[in-house]
Amino acid sequence: MFSKQAIRNAHTFKYSAAQASPRRGVPFVKYSTLGSFLMGLLFVWPSYTLNLYTSKNTTLLSKPMTEIESSLLGSLPCLGGLFGTASWLMIDLSSSSIVVLIARFLGGISCGATLVHTPIFISEVADESVRGLLTSATSFFYCFGVLISFIIGWVLTFRYVVWTNILICILYVALLLSIMESPVFLLKKRGPQEVSDALARLKQEIMPAVPLTTICATDESEKETLNEDMGIEEEKMPPYKILFFSPAPRRGFIIVALTVALKLLMGMVVVQVYAKSIFAQAAPNLSSHLCSVLFALVLLSGSLFCALFSDRFGRKPLLITSSAIVALCLLCMGVIIHTNLVPAILTAVLMLIFCFAFMMGAGSVPYVLLAELFMSDVQSLASMILMNVMWIVDFFIVGIFPYMIKMFGIHGSFYIFALFGVINVLVGIFLVPETKGISKEEIQKRLLGRQKK
Repeated sequence: MFSKQAIRNAHTFKYSAAQASPRRGVPFVKYSTLGSFLMGLLFVWPSYTLNLYTSKNTTLLSKPMTEIESSLLGSLPCLGGLFGTASWLMIDLSSSSIVVLIARFLGGISCGATLVHTPIFISEVADESVRGLLTSATSFFYCFGVLISFIIGWVLTFRYVVWTNILICILYVALLLSIMESPVFLLKKRGPQEVSDALARLKQEIMPAVPLTTICATDESEKETLNEDMGIEEEKMPPYKILFFSPAPRRGFIIVALTVALKLLMGMVVVQVYAKSIFAQAAPNLSSHLCSVLFALVLLSGSLFCALFSDRFGRKPLLITSSAIVALCLLCMGVIIHTNLVPAILTAVLMLIFCFAFMMGAGSVPYVLLAELFMSDVQSLASMILMNVMWIVDFFIVGIFPYMIKMFGIHGSFYIFALFGVINVLVGIFLVPETKGISKEEIQKRLLGRQKK
């Protein structure tokens, strides 16, 4: 009988033969990683541009941005993720702060689409042995985008920064035209009988001595198994009922929602958006541009560590270790800034350690879990809802961070973020199942508590 893996392998074989080379995962690389790269460029742009918009002598706008507008400059892409390329063109051509803010909102729309589609595509294409690597690759390229954004912000003028982003967006749109649908989507669209016949023809090509009519004689039990493997049933429950009323999907949803929300509440998003000003306060004697580039390099190293070792060490150990180190670094940074007992350079060093630790687990593992904890019948709905949760929390944190500094100071804000790091450690210990190298069916059993975690 044909298993889901056999179906995927047959589709992969047919696609590879047509292209004369095994290219499984190439659509993912072209689409998801470049999309994540563009997200990195988009989100950190305010960190080196904000002062150009708020300066009393600004020549980019008809009048300087207000405090509320400058806060929205960093947070509106998060809100736009709830609902393009044109955003950079609007920024280039406009001298109105309102139009710039609208452009930032529109830029978040493409980010939202990328984050929703990526885990769905991975879950339908990737083998268990490389699932962690492929999912972590999106975080790696996001950090690569952060690095490039800081570098071009350092060496290029405002106009050339915007034009560079426009060119990369055009390349992204061109690559989108070559994206193929996933095997699971194509199989569901074609139906079980057509899939059985196609697989039979492939078998006949491999084993020409076997008559095609014999191979095509699929009995009823085999067809039922194929239906089950493809997730096709006579009367299927709606995805929202499966997600929220079935124990395993519901528990998976809660776990991913907690890890996604906590990763944002640990403060990384505000660090990356306001990296330049934070480094200026933490290490005033160092070049803010140099600190920002170091910050991006460390982020890139941490995400690379996760990509290389998530399939070796497992998701659970990386998440727990990462969250513990992040909480400790945040606590120490808060104490140092609060007391001024040691040189400010130590705060900058601790911030770099924090960035590496965050990306090696707490910042990357939630996306891996998003691609692994759901079956195909609820993957799309779960991804959409969870990414919307992420955008809402993201918008909230970035928007209120300037007011947190006013109310609690940077040190007080770090104490609050450290608390959420401790909570994430507890979530990793008691709730998150280990998913390394196991099938989705086995993961569902673990979510139900039927297998040892």
